Amino acid sequence: MSFLVVFKLLGSLALLMFGMKTMSEALQKMAGPQLRHVLGAMTTNRFTGVLTGMTVTASVQSSTATTVMTVSFVNAGLLTLAQAISVIMGANIGTTLTAWIMSAGMSFDVTNAVYPAFFLGIILIYLKKYRYIGDFLFGISFLLLGLGTLRATGMEMHLGENQAVLDFFASFDPTAFSTTIIFLLLGGVLTFCVQSSAAVMAITMILCSSGALPIYQGIALVMGENIGTTITSNLAALSANTQARRAALSHMFFNLFGVFWVLFVFRPFIDFVCGLVGYDVEMTKDSVSVEAFMENAAKLSFVLAAFHTCFNVANTLILIWFIPQIERFVCWVIKPKKVDEEEDFRLHFITAGFMKTPELSVLEAQKEIQSFSDRMQRMFAMVRELLILSSSSTGKKKNNQTEEFTKLFTRIEKYESISDNMELEIANYLDQVSDAHLSDETKAKIRAMLREISELESIGDSCYNMARTISRKYQGKEDHFNDLQYQRLHQMMELTDNSLTLMNQLMSGRKEAFDINRTLNTENEINNYRSQLKQQNIIDVNNHEYTYAVGTIYMDLVNECEKLADYVVNVVEARMATRLREA
Repeated sequence: MSFLVVFKLLGSLALLMFGMKTMSEALQKMAGPQLRHVLGAMTTNRFTGVLTGMTVTASVQSSTATTVMTVSFVNAGLLTLAQAISVIMGANIGTTLTAWIMSAGMSFDVTNAVYPAFFLGIILIYLKKYRYIGDFLFGISFLLLGLGTLRATGMEMHLGENQAVLDFFASFDPTAFSTTIIFLLLGGVLTFCVQSSAAVMAITMILCSSGALPIYQGIALVMGENIGTTITSNLAALSANTQARRAALSHMFFNLFGVFWVLFVFRPFIDFVCGLVGYDVEMTKDSVSVEAFMENAAKLSFVLAAFHTCFNVANTLILIWFIPQIERFVCWVIKPKKVDEEEDFRLHFITAGFMKTPELSVLEAQKEIQSFSDRMQRMFAMVRELLILSSSSTGKKKNNQTEEFTKLFTRIEKYESISDNMELEIANYLDQVSDAHLSDETKAKIRAMLREISELESIGDSCYNMARTISRKYQGKEDHFNDLQYQRLHQMMELTDNSLTLMNQLMSGRKEAFDINRTLNTENEINNYRSQLKQQNIIDVNNHEYTYAVGTIYMDLVNECEKLADYVVNVVEARMATRLREA
């Protein structure tokens, strides 16, 4: 029988965690894109930042999702780190709504109410149009069913009457500061191990409401949960970019500072919260009837939820005035990684640590593709520089000039390798994201993004092909291009670079770049100029202006520029399709 109770306890916790995950993902599917716009528009100062973080987190029931969006906007330059810290403070308040939902589930028998919700949810899922609402109903129903089962199992275990359990908690001196520290550490370790503060909060509520765990120790566990959940996010951010690690550290600092000052006013603060809920701290089992004692103990789940909210609200009211100082502190602790971005092909914006929110991971991938796009334009700028170096060599090549040429060509080769790696890594990441349950809109975005990275890699190939052609010409015995050829090539490359600039303006999200006609007009101009140069080349070769071999190399470069411009149009079309869906 005891084994059955233990499995019921574990199963109900699993049901609760699955319900939380399903509910959060459904909310993100329904509101994700709109909330991204809200987050970008409303964080004008620290106060609106807190309000925005609170609203977004309460809406999607995931502080992780809010943090992901916030860090993405910091990386994109849409938010400062100071604004991001204010949003994270608000997210801490918004996430307390979960504790109130759980306390309601612990206080009332809600298991009978979830079955109609399951029935309605499956109908909505099969209707397709409303399937995200159905997913949400399933998620919250699983959550409440898990809570109801957990509550019933707790009552079945009679923890408040189990002498062994009572003796264990009685072995700790309730008035000792060391007891508070022990339970605080225990809460942190449990949360870190279980990877779910909701599950540990549910266990705490069961222990407190059954009368087995005194309220002061229960509150200490809740404080430990706040620290445990930040350890997880900091470990996840270790492999992330600098801003992500700073945001995670500011989250940990926020909770650690809160725990620090609460420890100084521990009992008065808890007594104040108990007074708000109407819980009698002085009541003991011996002083009143069993019914009165259990009725009072039933309020403990609300006390825990109220403490969680009061703790985060009070902490925010204190720290909101010191956001610039917190920003300086986290920037001092976490220095930028000293790597040469030119030679570093690792992904900077997307990390495995944020895969808990697949709907919002798409935003991270967009930032990475934007970085990929910028890198390809820098690669093309190197090709133009290589052409200039080759044109400056007249007669016998000097050793230092040859060395400079070789160094630049090697760098272009490195960039070609980087573009291959970036395409593979972003594609693998998008493949992992697409394994999750996504909205149709997000699936379409992923298809468009896969096309974008494929075309961007082709741009890298074109740049490398041009560099090889220039190198072959530079190292060979053929005559140099004449001045008119160099002039025409520079003009062709200028048009190509203009098309790359328009592409990057669109990739960065600038509204003035949403007109695809600008890119198409540039591409038509490149096509017409290529045709003009092709005809002129035949005339020049016939007139013996230069040899046929030189003319062939010359037209190879011209044709590669035209091909590169075609890839640019493909990237723009893929991104414009995404923009139209968002509009």
